[in-house]
Amino acid sequence: MTKIKICGLRRKEDAMILNRQHPDLAGFIFYPKSRRYLTKDQAGALRKLLDPSIQTVGVFVNSEPEAILPYVEAGIIQVVQLHGEEPPEEVRWLKARTEAPVLKAIRVRDRTSLEGLDRYDCDGFLLDAFTPGYGGAGKTFDDTLLRQAVIPKPFFMAGGLTPQNVGDIMARTHPYGVDVSSAVETGGYKDESKIKAFIEAVRRKDEQHE
Repeated sequence: MTKIKICGLRRKEDAMILNRQHPDLAGFIFYPKSRRYLTKDQAGALRKLLDPSIQTVGVFVNSEPEAILPYVEAGIIQVVQLHGEEPPEEVRWLKARTEAPVLKAIRVRDRTSLEGLDRYDCDGFLLDAFTPGYGGAGKTFDDTLLRQAVIPKPFFMAGGLTPQNVGDIMARTHPYGVDVSSAVETGGYKDESKIKAFIEAVRRKDEQHE
């Protein structure tokens, strides 16, 4: 079954929606420039509201590695996502000091974006569209680039996924997981009907391949 990650939780209502719709993972954004930014305390409160079986992912952008560990140690997150320009040595440093899985985001602009991924000692990748900022643009990237690329670890597809296109993108790329944020929002807030439609679209495609 393809893993489903709903990113950018901010409110108690978001946690309640996810408890009803039950994706596999929920993303907390710890990037201060994001409109979905959470403090450590806010994220901790949301973690307590979420069903324990939903793993929480902390999204960090160019943070000091030492600053990430307390989020894992406090049980606020179970997975670390590095969404900036973190070099391989920082990924390796984190992997040596935490048992939490580490995802490295790769912002795909062209063929060269997908070269040398074996340098990263991570548990998986998250492939997102390149934007001048870091995420949140709702843009897809040219997934035909994956045909010639070597992705050495399981990967999530992200960027511009919607209930309408996620099935086709899954069929072309065969990802370990899919990640969505803005496409399941209305007016900047999580929309339960859109989350439900997204999850149903993913599961429908999974069933076709069983």
